[in-house]
Amino acid sequence: MAVRACGLIIYRRLQSAPPSKVTDNIEYLLLQTSYGTHHWTPPKGHVDPGEDDLQTALRETREEAGLRASQLTLVEGYKRELHYPVNGKPKTVIYWLAEMKDYNTEIKLSEEHQAFRWLKLEDACKFAEFEDMQATLKDLKHDNFHLLW
Repeated sequence: MAVRACGLIIYRRLQSAPPSKVTDNIEYLLLQTSYGTHHWTPPKGHVDPGEDDLQTALRETREEAGLRASQLTLVEGYKRELHYPVNGKPKTVIYWLAEMKDYNTEIKLSEEHQAFRWLKLEDACKFAEFEDMQATLKDLKHDNFHLLW
């Protein structure tokens, strides 16, 4: 049976960017783990018994980044599933896309993470070293969701 995890890809809009460069005013939140290879990832975690996937994503975001559901706006229609092996076992990670309502909201890390960064798409892809996460981030630029920005 595959391990299942859920999370949110969170972005914020920079207030100072010129309107003509809409995609240049988007930054994505990545957290650096305090364990293992210290990889960078959006907030995510394993589904607890009795939780549905979206509840897990919201709980993990609250626990790992200190962000409550009320501080975020979920982007309607965005949901991505990633499948990859971890320690020889299949893993499924489901991500939703969410925008920060307030650009200045403080990030409060748990002990699971040692750092966070807000990154432009190109930099976020460099920090997220796993190919499937890079592809998911790059798809945001090419999907219809960029029209929201």
